[in-house]
Amino acid sequence: MTSQSGRPQKRSENAPGQKVSKQRNRKKDQPLSKLQCEKNKLVLEGVTKPRVLIQSPEKGVRLHCDEPGHPATDPLVGLSPLPLLGRSSFEDVCSKMVSKEQNYRHSKSFLQKHPMLQPRMRSILLDWLIEVSEAYKLHRQTFYLAQDYFDRFMLTQANVEKGILQLIGITCLFIASKMEEACPPKLSEMAYVTAGTYFENEILQMELIILKALCWNLCPETAVSWLKLYFQIASMNANSDLLESQFSQDTYIQMTRLLDLCILNINSLDFKYRVLAASVLCHFLQQEEVEELSGLSRDAIQPCINWMAPFVESMSRFGRATIRDFSKINDDRHNIQTHTDYMSMLDDASENEVNSQFLTPPSSTEKTSTR
Repeated sequence: MTSQSGRPQKRSENAPGQKVSKQRNRKKDQPLSKLQCEKNKLVLEGVTKPRVLIQSPEKGVRLHCDEPGHPATDPLVGLSPLPLLGRSSFEDVCSKMVSKEQNYRHSKSFLQKHPMLQPRMRSILLDWLIEVSEAYKLHRQTFYLAQDYFDRFMLTQANVEKGILQLIGITCLFIASKMEEACPPKLSEMAYVTAGTYFENEILQMELIILKALCWNLCPETAVSWLKLYFQIASMNANSDLLESQFSQDTYIQMTRLLDLCILNINSLDFKYRVLAASVLCHFLQQEEVEELSGLSRDAIQPCINWMAPFVESMSRFGRATIRDFSKINDDRHNIQTHTDYMSMLDDASENEVNSQFLTPPSSTEKTSTR
C-alpha cells in the first residue's frame, strides 16, 4: 500500500496470486485516503473559525434555489413567548423560528399548477400517510414533516398526475423518517405498504427529485412543533424545565387530533403553522392566554379560529381520543402519530361548513305579511 494508508505492507511473503488482490485494494483505498484528507482540512478550518456557524444567516427554504431570501419581517410577529433560556437569547430563538417559517413557504395555490388533481386527493393521501405512520410507530413530527415536504414539493412542480401522488407521499414520509426517527423504516418496508404499486428503486429516484426540488432544506417548524411548544409554555410554572414535558398527555392528544383533522383540509394552508397551532390551543385554553404566550394578536388568530369551528364540532360528535398502547413505548406514547376515521370527520366538518354558509329560511307561520 502507499504511505498515505498508514499501514506497513510485507513484500515477499504473499503468493503470486495475492498480488492482484493487493493492487485492487490499493486502488480502492486511494480515493478514501484523499477524502479523509479533505475532511481533515474541513475540520481544521472549523477549529480555526469556531464562530462561523453562529454568525451565518438563516438559510431557510425558498421556492427556487436561486431566489433571494425573504426578509424576517412579519406583521404577525409579536413578543417572544419563550421563557428566559440560560444559554441563549430567547428573542433570538423565537425570531429564528419565525424566520424559518417565513422561508419554508406553502400555499394551496399549488393546485392551480395541477389541473388533474382535486383537493380531496390530498386529503386521502395525507390520511393514508397517517395510517402508515401509526403502523410503523412514527412520531407526529415525522408525519408533519412529510406533509410539509409534500405541499412544498407540489408548489415547485406542474401537471403532476394523480397516479404518482402515492409515490410522492410515501417518499416524503421516507425522507421525514430518516430526518426524525432514531430507527426509521427500511426502504423495503416503505415499498411494501404501497401493495406492490411502487418498487424500491422508484422511491429512491423520487427521493432525489424531491430533495433537489426542496434544495435539501428539510427542517421546517411544523404545526405540531409549534403546538407542542405553546402547550408546554402554557403548562409551565416558575420551577419547570422547558426541556421536560409539563403538559397533560390526554389533553395533548385531543389537540393533535384536531390539528390532524384540520391539516387534511387544503384550506389549512391559508394560515401559517404557528397560527394553526395557536388556534387549536384557543379551543382548549382561554384565548387571551394563548395570545399572550404565542405573541400573536387577536386579529391574527381570530380568522383561523372561526374557520376551525366546524372541525371542532365534528370532532366532538366522534368522541374523545384515547392514548394508544404501543409495545416498548411508554413515556412517549402521546408523541406517536395515531390514525382514526379522519375522512368521515372531514366530510362531516365540510357539511357543517356548507350549512353554516346558508341561513335556514323561516317557516310559513313566521313569515310576515306585506299587505
